[in-house]
Amino acid sequence: MKALKILLTTLALCSISVLSLSCTSEPESSSEQQVVTVQRGNLTVDITASGNLTLSRTENLAFEMAGTVEEVLVEEGDSVEEGQLLARLDTSDWDNQLITLRRNLLQAQINQKNAELSLDKAESDTVTLITGDIVYSSNYDDEQIEILKLQNQLAEARVEDAQQALDETLNASPEVTAPFDGFITKVNVEGGDDILKGTVAVTLADPNRFEADILVSEMDIFQVKLGGDATVQIDALTSLTIPAKVTHISPTATIQSGVVNYYVKVELESMEALMQQRQEAMPDISSGELPAPIKQAIEEGRMTQEEAEAMLEQMQQARQGQQTAIEDFQLREGLTVTVSIIIEEATDVLLVPNGAITTQGRQTYVQVVSADGSIENRAVTTGISNWQYTEVTEGLSDGEQVVVTQGTTTTTTPQQGGNRIIIPGMGGPR
Repeated sequence: MKALKILLTTLALCSISVLSLSCTSEPESSSEQQVVTVQRGNLTVDITASGNLTLSRTENLAFEMAGTVEEVLVEEGDSVEEGQLLARLDTSDWDNQLITLRRNLLQAQINQKNAELSLDKAESDTVTLITGDIVYSSNYDDEQIEILKLQNQLAEARVEDAQQALDETLNASPEVTAPFDGFITKVNVEGGDDILKGTVAVTLADPNRFEADILVSEMDIFQVKLGGDATVQIDALTSLTIPAKVTHISPTATIQSGVVNYYVKVELESMEALMQQRQEAMPDISSGELPAPIKQAIEEGRMTQEEAEAMLEQMQQARQGQQTAIEDFQLREGLTVTVSIIIEEATDVLLVPNGAITTQGRQTYVQVVSADGSIENRAVTTGISNWQYTEVTEGLSDGEQVVVTQGTTTTTTPQQGGNRIIIPGMGGPR
């Protein structure tokens, strides 16, 4: 596959932002006090760490019997399909073994039949007469009868053993086939090799299943849960963010220089699932119908009809280009990634920059700019927060303005995740 090249224009990114929240306002210049408008958005609190991709589904394919390798039909790096023949043994020894096992079964059946006949004869030839206190027995005594019964049981068990040995050999295959679509990562045998039962012939990997290990500190590990959501960003391709799940949390710590960490494994969703999610996340603009957020932006005077149509055209071009690029994209083992494990999420909530929040005792306040320009110190109730934004659950309304008392540039519209917008299959840089 060709390397993925996704180039998003500024206008295309703005259009995507409109569909998630609204168009981002121009940043205000740095000052000691800035006024920003309270708006709704999605907030994500996560734990972030770096790692490397590894293949999550690999399988060692072994021979089910001993013998001589007749041929190996694949090489390292070959792509194979489910059910494809990869290697086979010389079956002459297997055929001879089957003949021997069938004879063993036949002999065991004959022996069992003879033991059964002997027991039947002994029991029929034994007569017990009771005349007063005298008991008469003829031909066989009780001990001989018991021995014949045990011999019959032994013969039956040997028939079962012979049948099982034959069935196991019949069910074992002299061939190694691919259990799933994938590619060969290693070949361990070649034609002419004498091998034992269980010898690994080749190693097969699924090219669409990847995982990554990261280290999580002892302060954060208790917030990580099995099955929790995560995202994986490819460092070499910051425009692509892939959904993932937490699949393993190490029960033991890794301690280096007195620092305690725990390994956490996340498994990435397949590229097929990623493309499907991206299709569901992107609006259907083929009909020319304006999405509701863009209609609202036109009604509120934040953009013109011409600007909206140009935006839709740019979105359509970006969508088509990215569709082709994702189809050609191939993840590779060893790629450096940034993993974000999602701890908390809040959707469609009021967000204010952290710089607008002040605390006095146990009460939280923000400075609200009134219609006449005066500033009110108002008590609010807050929810979750990350390094950039805080959720306000009570005390503020959408559209009110608050004062940010910090000497940094702040945009008036918060983005999803505090500083990013993630659309499945089209992640943005963190």
